[in-house]
Amino acid sequence: MLAPVPEAPTDHQALTGRVPEVDRERLLADLVPPPRFEGERFSTYRPAPDQPTQSAAVERLQAYAESLARPRGSRWSLRRRPQAARGIYLDGGFGVGKTHLLAALWHEAPAPKAFGTFVGFTNLVGALGFGQAVEALRGHRLVCIDEFELDDPGDTVLMSTLLTRLSDAGVSLAATSNTLPDALGEGRFAAEDFLREIQRLAARFEVLTIDGPDYRHRGLAPSPPPPADDVVDRSVRGLGGAVDDFPALLRHLARIHPSHYGALLDGVPAVGWHAVAAVDDQNVALRLVSLADRLYDRDVPVFAAGAPLDQLFTPDLLAGGYRKKYYRAISRLTALAREAAGEVAHGQG
Repeated sequence: MLAPVPEAPTDHQALTGRVPEVDRERLLADLVPPPRFEGERFSTYRPAPDQPTQSAAVERLQAYAESLARPRGSRWSLRRRPQAARGIYLDGGFGVGKTHLLAALWHEAPAPKAFGTFVGFTNLVGALGFGQAVEALRGHRLVCIDEFELDDPGDTVLMSTLLTRLSDAGVSLAATSNTLPDALGEGRFAAEDFLREIQRLAARFEVLTIDGPDYRHRGLAPSPPPPADDVVDRSVRGLGGAVDDFPALLRHLARIHPSHYGALLDGVPAVGWHAVAAVDDQNVALRLVSLADRLYDRDVPVFAAGAPLDQLFTPDLLAGGYRKKYYRAISRLTALAREAAGEVAHGQG
């Protein structure tokens, strides 16, 4: 069961005081687009005029959504194809609107359908067992996987097998990633040892590459200057949010499964961090990336005192195999810090 939490934290409550527990029903119920993307549709996506791949992606996904709406018994049915159902894979840099488009596709598709992050689906398999996870999803018309990444060989085999089973059952697939499917795992483990699995997975998808700059920072200044500690406390307290010592929060994340990070933020309207410093440990950094994703999903402003958020990861990490994840986290946290700066300015106005 999910541990009870208040509608909003009490004054100056810390995330380090929370240890949520998430049951099977919560994991399945959470397979929907996150709050930030609840209202997004194809009509709300704004392709950049100088980026034709963005408009092309919208057109292709709209056609894909229309194909999903056709009755399965028709001669165009995906289930009647001579080969397994083929999916759509959105490749592109962070901030080009891939998650927006994936959510729009999900909203257009007929039920039953599921939407989750890559780690969400691996956690679902861990919680239910492989066989039960397949049974829970095999009757779906569409399964959407956001932030597709293969971080270790075990995940490669697990997700390749899961998606193969679903595709063979006629489930349509859609995924987003910052990495082309045949390059998954590159720089993180001996991908050549798992090349057959990666190629088999890549063959399930039609790749749509989406080009363009990060929309979150188009025409905007870099990360706002970090606020003072007293500003963090006053601002977050005024919003009924949670304030933590950053090093203590990082230690606390190690005690909680990443699949529970969303529940950790239940009822939290804002977070504040003291003593922010660059992270140099890969395991710590990847947990922070997961938290950043959940904060962004829920549109939670981040008031962070200490090092600027665009200096959150050391140069060695930013040069390594997970650099795209780290840059995505910086992009998202910087956007949330801008929202926090706007809250401060509004309060002072």
